[in-house]
Amino acid sequence: MYKLIQVKDVVRIPPKMFTMDPKEAAKIVLREAYEGIYDKDEGVILAILDVHEISEGVIIHGDGATYHEAVFDVLVWKPEMHEVVEGEVIDVVPYGAFIRIGPMDGLVHISQLMDDYVVFDEKNAQFVGKEKGYILKLGDAVRARIIAVSEKSKIIRENKIGLTMRQPGLGKFDWIQKEKRKAQSGE
Repeated sequence: MYKLIQVKDVVRIPPKMFTMDPKEAAKIVLREAYEGIYDKDEGVILAILDVHEISEGVIIHGDGATYHEAVFDVLVWKPEMHEVVEGEVIDVVPYGAFIRIGPMDGLVHISQLMDDYVVFDEKNAQFVGKEKGYILKLGDAVRARIIAVSEKSKIIRENKIGLTMRQPGLGKFDWIQKEKRKAQSGE
């Protein structure tokens, strides 16, 4: 889920930035410090949008920089349990498919791909449902539900998201449309 939050923090502005507008200097420093990290409480910090307030600077003995209290807007994305997400298949491996959902990737285990017996076709790098004949391959657009979130680190790639596509209304968009047409025709 994407959120816009307001944060208050202390910003260290180095001497080389003293000629700049303090809000612009603070925005540059904050972007370098925050963007692209994973916070356990808020999620992935995507962007520092605007610095609203910045206090007068304080100089600490032995450090030529100034320290300012700043209030700024942050755009974040946090995976929430049971959230329905849409994404693209970016990798297929024998044990499942990796789906790009916003700034992170989630794994749909082979057992969670569809309500069918699924086999991995290594030659064509795709999954095939034996009864329905559904195929999932690289580049397919899908809808999935988050069933597990493992937050381990500030590094985005070290955190894991588990997904499922086995429930009604989930899966490859072509499959969803076929199931809707079947339900409407009464089959």
